[in-house]
Amino acid sequence: MKAAVVKAAGERPVYADFESPNALAGHRLIDVAASALSHVTRSKASGSHYSSTGGFPFVAGLDGTGRCEDGRRVYFFWPHAPFGAMAERSLVPEENCVPLPDGIDDVTAAAIAIPAMSSWAALIERARFVAGETVLVNGATGTSGRLAVQIAKHLGAGKIVATGRDAATLQSLEYAGADVTISLEQDEDLLSRAFESQFREGVDVVLDYLWGASARSLLIAAARASAEDGPVRFVQIGAISGADILLPAAVLRAAPITLLGSGIGSIPLPRVLHTMQQVFDAAVPAGLRIATEAVPLADVGTHWGNLSSLQRTVFIPRRYD
Repeated sequence: MKAAVVKAAGERPVYADFESPNALAGHRLIDVAASALSHVTRSKASGSHYSSTGGFPFVAGLDGTGRCEDGRRVYFFWPHAPFGAMAERSLVPEENCVPLPDGIDDVTAAAIAIPAMSSWAALIERARFVAGETVLVNGATGTSGRLAVQIAKHLGAGKIVATGRDAATLQSLEYAGADVTISLEQDEDLLSRAFESQFREGVDVVLDYLWGASARSLLIAAARASAEDGPVRFVQIGAISGADILLPAAVLRAAPITLLGSGIGSIPLPRVLHTMQQVFDAAVPAGLRIATEAVPLADVGTHWGNLSSLQRTVFIPRRYD
């Protein structure tokens, strides 16, 4: 079969022949329809992700959509090594397959799964969000952040605050459900005052996709301005702005702030898959939207670097046999 094959650490996948998977007890053979490119997929392929095993060669791709042998359409997650999602076929543990509702197409399901799960799981599984609470999304102008605003609205947030750098996208988030938008393109003092104003009014949950300087400013603002009876659950999801911050210890003593992480490893896999099912079931009724670019898997080398914050690249396998 044809697949996106990673042959050595640090090398990008190449479109090449790879042994087709055989049936295995407890697993499903999947005819792959679509697989989206993500930061996790790229870091796992490079060997830098904490879940990487270091065995080569292997097929890239953490998740995707397709059909089982019995014809059922499914979303699948974490194929059996060395098989990945970016191939004509994959081999996946049966429990890692989630049925897809008829209302969502293969490309959209592949594109929306991980970014939508990131906020849904952070809110429900980690923050224990309750309808009516105020949610602040730090980094809301990226693909995941925009979905986070939509999902927080769907789950019943009483108020949504969105931060980001792109002015046009920030403005568009007002139509997606954001009540307040804060530009990160301002000096530190002005940004701190803007953050403190929101925490003074009350912020229950922060979904942080950036880390770095803005996360530090948010945590300091929360310590300065949050009420004693207004605990803040700060959920760290992504680190686009930097892997580390220098945080004064007093921040965590000065206010009722709970620091949480949300990602692969912090949530049991069955709960992750349950979250995926909830996302797919809600996608149509909630009007969840995501921009996609579907490209042939044969062009994986050309498009491997396409991690646009405006749309998701989705690889479509071509069949030759």
